[in-house]
Amino acid sequence: MTRALVCCALLAFSSTARATYSIVARDAKTGELGVAVQSHWFSVGAIVTWAEPGVGAVATQANAEPGYGPRALALLRAGKTAKQALDELLAKDAQREVRQVAVVDARGNVAAHTGKQTIPFAGHVVGDGFSTQANLMADAAVWPAMARAFQSSTGPLAERMLAALEAGERAGGDVRGRQSAALLVVGPERDGEPWTHVRVNLRVDDSREPLVELRRLLALARAYQRANDGDAATARGDFAGAARAYVDSAHLAPGSDELAFWAALAQAAAGHVDEAAVEMQRLFKLNPGWRALLPRLRATDSPGVPILQRKLALQPAP
Repeated sequence: MTRALVCCALLAFSSTARATYSIVARDAKTGELGVAVQSHWFSVGAIVTWAEPGVGAVATQANAEPGYGPRALALLRAGKTAKQALDELLAKDAQREVRQVAVVDARGNVAAHTGKQTIPFAGHVVGDGFSTQANLMADAAVWPAMARAFQSSTGPLAERMLAALEAGERAGGDVRGRQSAALLVVGPERDGEPWTHVRVNLRVDDSREPLVELRRLLALARAYQRANDGDAATARGDFAGAARAYVDSAHLAPGSDELAFWAALAQAAAGHVDEAAVEMQRLFKLNPGWRALLPRLRATDSPGVPILQRKLALQPAP
């Protein structure tokens, strides 16, 4: 095989390998921006998903050029619309006909491109504040099904985008099957610290059921977000509010002994000492590491620490 044929073969393999289906969207109520994806390719989130708070979100796939992500965001940051940014990048790309790219900006403008040489079934649907796109699918119904699911769903942006992916899977999904998925949501705030406005950032790099795992992780992320509410309440001295938030978080993730531990401390701080002590004893049996940790903590970690140390007759660490 000549070098030219080898290069063509590698290009074809790359195009196949990057096939996937995704959604980019903006929540009109909250201003959140997001991108979600599933593919039969390892760690698809490292290639496809790009977003910046208050700027936009990008999905770059098919024979993916990851540079479309940061370059499109830079153009949006400079004031370009989604269409202007995408048109500028496509005009400079000699391989644009094997690309599939979608962009949404902070104002909800959307632009998408499916190259003429992307492997069928391939296409996209642009709607109000969103775009669904797919290539190398088992059926041409995939991206329209995703669009309908997103439009008909309610709730937070992350859950709506995940519903779109699940609808795409039910409609046939990737002709090769499935391996990885990712979900990225950022807030509407645009400032010098964009990392502080990432709302959801989840990746399933290798799984037989990546969307099942992604939904589990999203539920766990929501539980930890509720625990963060508990941290904020504790900092304000609202121990009753902190207890409610921590208990909520533990209920949202019943298999998490981590969240149950901090919920018990918050309950002790709120005056529910006996109940907290019983729960802490359960955790000690479940994982002896919690018994080792509690004496090392101080009241600055949680006001419930000295209360439970006394109740359980645990000597504080020096």
